[in-house]
Amino acid sequence: MASFKYAGFLQHNDSTAFDALLAPGTIAHNSGIYRCGACGDEIAANKNNPLPPQNHHQHAPGVGPIRWQLIVFAVQRN
Repeated sequence: MASFKYAGFLQHNDSTAFDALLAPGTIAHNSGIYRCGACGDEIAANKNNPLPPQNHHQHAPGVGPIRWQLIVFAVQRN
């Protein structure tokens, strides 16, 4: 589970970007932390780069398919 120390650096957001379950290799639309919905593994991904491919993250038999879900996204200020 993602952790943080300073709550003031985070804010609640109801964006639908948090609802999508993404297949391995999908292009990340947001930079941030993604969590595998089946096993709970977390990774950091950069916007416009692909999420880890199927062979990067393996599950034991019966765990379920790899599906990445955005749990924290980074906001860039211009």
